[in-house]
Amino acid sequence: MSWFTFSWQNFLFSFLALAFEGLPFVLVGSLVSGAIAAFVPSRIITGVLPKNGFLATLVSGLLGLCFPVCECGIVPVVRRLINKGLPVSCGITFMLASPIVNPIVAFSTFAAFRSQAPWFNTGIRLGLGYLMAVLAGLSVRHLSPKEILREGAVKITPASSRRLAFRISPLPDATSNDLESGFAQKLLSSVRMTCDDFIDTAIYFMIGAAVAATFNTAIDQQIILPLALDPTLSTIAMMAIAMVLTLCSTSDAFIAATFVSFPLFARMAFMVFGPMFDLKLFFLYSVVFKKRFVVCLGIGLFVAIGIVSSRFLIHLYASQGL
Repeated sequence: MSWFTFSWQNFLFSFLALAFEGLPFVLVGSLVSGAIAAFVPSRIITGVLPKNGFLATLVSGLLGLCFPVCECGIVPVVRRLINKGLPVSCGITFMLASPIVNPIVAFSTFAAFRSQAPWFNTGIRLGLGYLMAVLAGLSVRHLSPKEILREGAVKITPASSRRLAFRISPLPDATSNDLESGFAQKLLSSVRMTCDDFIDTAIYFMIGAAVAATFNTAIDQQIILPLALDPTLSTIAMMAIAMVLTLCSTSDAFIAATFVSFPLFARMAFMVFGPMFDLKLFFLYSVVFKKRFVVCLGIGLFVAIGIVSSRFLIHLYASQGL
């Protein structure tokens, strides 16, 4: 029996099912992200943070609940916030957490796993995403910005080593008092960013849907069964797939839910690691951060999420009979 048997009918049925389920969430995420970037002043986001650095980092991981931005648009937002005075540790925490810890992703995860313990899986995803983001932010809290931020892209202001200003071209911000920055211009900017985000995200999502549909309909599942049965290998495999597929967090749960050959804890690693670090994000992060820091960040997240998923989540899911 061949390990690969392709059928257009089965492929199209699986592919279109994923597309019709996931694309509405991609659109909603793009609309919200564009609206926040154009209309929400940076001072509103930074104003809710406590003065204490440790508490500010903890709260930064929850900002996505009020200001949901997917990973496709989070880097420009974080760049803008740091430019307005947000500490780097808070920016990194917000950057990693917001694509997961937000209501759109919570709803899409619940919808994708509606027949697979939706409340439990949604809670685990948001909780693990928050924990990993906060740990990353706390890890860099005492580092100098010069060790993190890309040379030539930023400069340190005299006032504070944690207050940064970028030399790179400025981004539009809703705090501008210029007469030209009226409602019509902001609305146009919001529509433009929404269209750009949706097109870019939809392309990646459709590629991911095609890969998932091919995997589930054409590949003999007995081939990958030994890999799926090993906790460590299955977790590593799912995180590697997430890094290559570069999916959006608003729709990746629909892809993860189809990899039924893999255990739930490995698919959870897929849904947490992917929005925090993939090939697309590697290049986006490198615009703001030093490549050495980006590489270390990716390795650290891969190891931390892998250990938590394959060593702790496996027991948590087993205790729930999942």
